[in-house]
Amino acid sequence: MRKLSANYLFPVNGEPVKNGYVVVDDSGTITEIGALEGECADTEFYNGIIAPGFVNAHCHSELSYLKGQFRQATGMSGFINQINELRNVAPKEERLEKIEQAFNDMYREGVSAMADICNCDESFGIKSKSPLYTVSFIELFGTDPAEAEDIIEGGRKLRDLAKRMGLRASVTPHACYTMSPELLEMAAEEGLKDGIISYHSQESFQEEELLIKGTGELAENYKGRGLPTPPVTGKSALPYFIERLLSFAKAPVEGKILLIHNIATNQESIDMASEKLKEPYWVLCPLSNIFIHRELPPIDLMIENNLEICIGTDSLSSNTVLSIIEELKCLHKNFRHITLQQLLTWATINGAKAIGKEETLGSLEIGKKPGIVLIDNIDWNTFSLTEKSRSTRLI
Repeated sequence: MRKLSANYLFPVNGEPVKNGYVVVDDSGTITEIGALEGECADTEFYNGIIAPGFVNAHCHSELSYLKGQFRQATGMSGFINQINELRNVAPKEERLEKIEQAFNDMYREGVSAMADICNCDESFGIKSKSPLYTVSFIELFGTDPAEAEDIIEGGRKLRDLAKRMGLRASVTPHACYTMSPELLEMAAEEGLKDGIISYHSQESFQEEELLIKGTGELAENYKGRGLPTPPVTGKSALPYFIERLLSFAKAPVEGKILLIHNIATNQESIDMASEKLKEPYWVLCPLSNIFIHRELPPIDLMIENNLEICIGTDSLSSNTVLSIIEELKCLHKNFRHITLQQLLTWATINGAKAIGKEETLGSLEIGKKPGIVLIDNIDWNTFSLTEKSRSTRLI
């Protein structure tokens, strides 16, 4: 049993509590929450704020061996070229070592759960032993319709292997520009049988130009490699994706749908998603967006529409760190009007809802087991993060 307190406690499901405390039993379950009154000899007091454990709503842990190897600001076309060039350049032993290191670093900094993209089984053994709760998204792509059935079958086998190892897993489509319409529909339908998919949505304006006009750097990249491109629809990428979903499901489409990146989203896309999808979650990976595109999503538009926003880190091929607190600092720096309470909501309870674990994770409530995180070096005058703010797991 431990009693922990700080300058402020952020339960997330309620207002911050000055000199708040939380009592946690030996299993990590919260048994009591309150505000300190006078001296409490049995209390561990920390300078900073105490918050629930984070949920990393989008990561590619398999790519952790690529840290420091990618050029920045290349756009999506240049990034794809680098992935094709550098993937699997390291031996398997090194790849596994870097995955495990990434898991340990994230857990130490306060991540309690993660939605992780998988293209192979290399992370499965590490996940089965990790204290991190994970959802493994078996990501599929392929532009040749004739290969769709074989690709789906390969995805099913990988998903089933993960489940046999005690992991939660779901097949998922990658993005509209890497998939034939047939494979996109089949992968989404297969994944929604498990109730959840993760989809790279409107990740760049190159993607938008490809779908709307059939032109631009991404279009030329695919044509130059002799690969088919998606049909030119005159529509944004998210409406195109939703139309594929409606080919096999009725609106509002059931299941949790994590929409990743959203740099090029717009009001039309938001309106269609809100109308046609039952549970869309809008995942931001700001440091990755800056790394690849030097751009950020229209976050004010997303806030105005009361979207369920979550936070992810993407991969170490498109980021220099896998750190939720660094993602929050990036957002705080670029959108000063977003409150610390909002940021923590995105990084905790919204992510927990997105993966269906809000009953145990995401907020400081009696009976929950979310993990306890200290965030230090707070600017108390503005109640905001600073460049020196760090997160550390306490429990």
